[in-house]
Amino acid sequence: MSTIKETLKKILPPTLIRAGGQSLDALQRSKGWPEATFHPWRRDTMRRMAALKDSRKGERCFIIGNGPSLRETDLSKLKGEFSIGMNRIYLMYPELGFSTSYYLSVNDLVVEQCATDIQALKLPRFVSWRARRWLRPEDDLYFLYTTYTGAGFQKNAARRLWEGATVTYVAMQLAFFLGFQQVVLIGVDHNFVTQGKPNTTVVSEGDDPNHFSPSYFGKGFRWQLPDLETSELAYGMAKQAYQAAGREIIDATVGGKLRVFPRVDYNSLFHG
Repeated sequence: MSTIKETLKKILPPTLIRAGGQSLDALQRSKGWPEATFHPWRRDTMRRMAALKDSRKGERCFIIGNGPSLRETDLSKLKGEFSIGMNRIYLMYPELGFSTSYYLSVNDLVVEQCATDIQALKLPRFVSWRARRWLRPEDDLYFLYTTYTGAGFQKNAARRLWEGATVTYVAMQLAFFLGFQQVVLIGVDHNFVTQGKPNTTVVSEGDDPNHFSPSYFGKGFRWQLPDLETSELAYGMAKQAYQAAGREIIDATVGGKLRVFPRVDYNSLFHG
């Protein structure tokens, strides 16, 4: 089979190969669409999300990444601000003395290994539809239909969302849906000490050097190596969508490596 594929790659023009791949991806997604649309849990999520649309219109939101730079960021300034925290950000809640406004996780490995923690959180939580394998429905738990393929920026978070190889991109789509006028990135370092083939699943052998806590993906934790190239493509889509709507995403990450969004000084965002 692989020989046939290689032969076709040599014969067919690249544009036709890409079109064929996209058609195959669409076919694969279509298989999961009925359940992700008509399952009672998803129908309930869509019903409740209707009330969230534009509920924060005109407001400012901080999307909090989990990079080491958070340790160089005065997070006490976020008390009273709207924020979206992701994956294991809750490890920081006790230290902060407050939680983020919203919580989001779409990575299967994170949800599977942290299901008990996520289930116990007391705030609006958004997780992938795949997370139904590990989490039970609750009034403040929303199942998002996210997929690995089908690139695009979705303005209606009740519909299918492309993950863009990073939960941060899903957060940008969610923030847009909620109506936020300005989104500020912090802790999005866009830089990983651990190297390897993107999306490869690895097992942590010790302290985590890539996040704000050594125990974030501590010894024995299974996680996937980042795909920074795809993430940047997704971020570009988010930037365009926000600009077209007269909104903006700015990056206040301390020392971050991402260069897609305008950079601003974190402390300059606060008065007094």
